[in-house]
Amino acid sequence: MAKELELKYGCNPNQKPSKIFMKEGTLPIEVLNGKPGFINFLDAFNSWQLVKELDAATGLPSAASFKHVSPAGAAVGTPLTEVEEKIYFVEGLPMSDMSAAYVRARGADRMSSYGDWVALSRTCDKETAAYLAREVSDGVIAPDYTPEALEILKTKRKGTYNVVKIDPNYVPAPVEHKDVFGITFEQGRNELKIDAEMLGNIVTENKEMSDEAKRDLVIALITLKYTQSNSVCYAKGGQVIGVGAGQQSRVHCTRLAGNKADNWFLRQHEKVLNLPFKADIRRPDRDNTIDVYISDDYMDVLADGMWQMFFTECPAPLTREEKRAWLNTMEGVALGSDAFFPFGDNIERAKRSGVAYIAQPGGSIRDDNVIETCNKYNMAMAFTGIRLFHH
Repeated sequence: MAKELELKYGCNPNQKPSKIFMKEGTLPIEVLNGKPGFINFLDAFNSWQLVKELDAATGLPSAASFKHVSPAGAAVGTPLTEVEEKIYFVEGLPMSDMSAAYVRARGADRMSSYGDWVALSRTCDKETAAYLAREVSDGVIAPDYTPEALEILKTKRKGTYNVVKIDPNYVPAPVEHKDVFGITFEQGRNELKIDAEMLGNIVTENKEMSDEAKRDLVIALITLKYTQSNSVCYAKGGQVIGVGAGQQSRVHCTRLAGNKADNWFLRQHEKVLNLPFKADIRRPDRDNTIDVYISDDYMDVLADGMWQMFFTECPAPLTREEKRAWLNTMEGVALGSDAFFPFGDNIERAKRSGVAYIAQPGGSIRDDNVIETCNKYNMAMAFTGIRLFHH
């Protein structure tokens, strides 16, 4: 392995020269195909840390879908239901545990995952590679690839698809550095281990948390560890279903993540599952069209007659009342926050998206108000005592 790797440019084409390198030793990665860029490697290294920790915490193959140094989704490899196979467009496809993890990760927010960077915690098999070959993404990082998987991936994007192999035993230095405006920052790496034991301090009247709820809270917290702050994450069924990242206000994180979680659940509504798409519509266009259909903008699309581009007949709108009735059936959602909730309004918004379990650091002067709001809805909330800012 090389000590350094020259890149075409940095974050933008005018930022030259650009490279990644090791001050000591050699790079723990090998580029098997393509030519990854500066942003690709930022996504690759952040996403690899996330899936490696998620696998260690759950014992399950894990995957992440990254865009601009934050996860659009993350998940562990649990079997897909028939409805999930339909909303993720994988009906009839051969599915391994590893490919199921990535299908779930990409399925959290398919619009945001368009052109993503993929991270896999275990060897990329042919099932995962075959699924990747169908979707638009920039590249993948994994500890290894089967010969069949590598052969498939090398044909993607006319042979330019970025494939990176990382040494799973690589351990970074305990102190990390970052240059900003010519000034070097230094800090100890965030080596915090996140697992179910962190959820022991349940401060609400309801102290019941199932193993599945704890698993989902762990998924949310590990995802937050590698999400640009402020951030809030909703998880359910072994996967992220909504991330609110990089917001200056905590409640805006909660709303953004909640809106994404709502969209994920609305995709499972009977009207959405039975939309009369034309046979030749591409999957990205379906994703965009579904997003419009479940939004408040659909009536404008109807008025413009644009539905004829995508549907064989004009679908009846999903009314606001129908949406609310469907969302009221969503339950058992887990929510993690990278810092404390300062007000109960976050809990009120979370409740609208079926949140029943919460993990957050605690420590606000208004903790009593937040706990009281959780008690009002019989939620179980754990104080972790740990902040998870990531910048």
